[in-house]
Amino acid sequence: MKRILSIIVLILVVGAANAQNRKKLAPAKKAAASQPVSTVDTVKATKVVVKKKLKVPPKDGFYARKDIDSTVMVPLADVREEDVFYAKRIWREIDLRDTVNSILKSPKGRLIDVIVNAVKAEELTAYAPFDSLNNDDDAFTNPLTADSAARAALGTAEVSNNKTGTVTTVTNDFNPLLFLKYRIKEDWIFDVKRSIFEPRIVGIAPMKFVESSKQWQPVFWIYYPEARELFARKRLINTNNDASSLSLDDFFIRRLFSSYIVKESNPGDDKIRDIITDPRDRLYESERIKKSVLDYEQGLWEY
Repeated sequence: MKRILSIIVLILVVGAANAQNRKKLAPAKKAAASQPVSTVDTVKATKVVVKKKLKVPPKDGFYARKDIDSTVMVPLADVREEDVFYAKRIWREIDLRDTVNSILKSPKGRLIDVIVNAVKAEELTAYAPFDSLNNDDDAFTNPLTADSAARAALGTAEVSNNKTGTVTTVTNDFNPLLFLKYRIKEDWIFDVKRSIFEPRIVGIAPMKFVESSKQWQPVFWIYYPEARELFARKRLINTNNDASSLSLDDFFIRRLFSSYIVKESNPGDDKIRDIITDPRDRLYESERIKKSVLDYEQGLWEY
């Protein structure tokens, strides 16, 4: 009996001791729970959230700017040889120093950058501007490789080594500011089937000033019908309207450029400068040729 009583008393003592321990531990847990989170932990948690979040770049403007689609290229009507009643070949030059043409040298959309990059990427074929006898050749008979066309556009320089005594030919750095003129070869045709008198651009050539001859000469020729699809995808920098969707192809097809005639088809294949030496008289002759072509169209109709 005494043993049973002692066991009961021992159990009661152990239970009371455990209850006191629980009361002592409870405030400690609450204090630990209410302890503020350190600033370092907050920064770490914030960094983790930022990394997981995808950052959307801001929109440049108030509307979505889209590239020009190649499908906007206006197709030209097919012309049969038997429908051409009259044709006149004209060569003219576009001077980028003219305000109207200055958009072709805009840093955001230079025409020479478009042409040279396309030639290097073999998207366009460049043709030699001279034949084997160093005569003018704009008939697209001698295609150039991409490297040859690049060297023709950039030019070369000879670098001499004083130690070895050797001379090395190197390619110059690309300077788009040297290309301030373009030559265009076009045909003015009268299509009797459609009763339309219109120009068709055949080729375009960037030009550089040659110090040896003191003349502007083409570096290579580009077949314009081949370049139309590429030009139609390049936006024209319109100084009057930033929302304009005009392309480089529109600039040429719609005749938005200013130019002067340097040659017309003739038996001697002479340029105006070969016949007339005075620059002022050359401009008069250029206007005379332009007027004669337009007068032919006027003479076709009766009022």
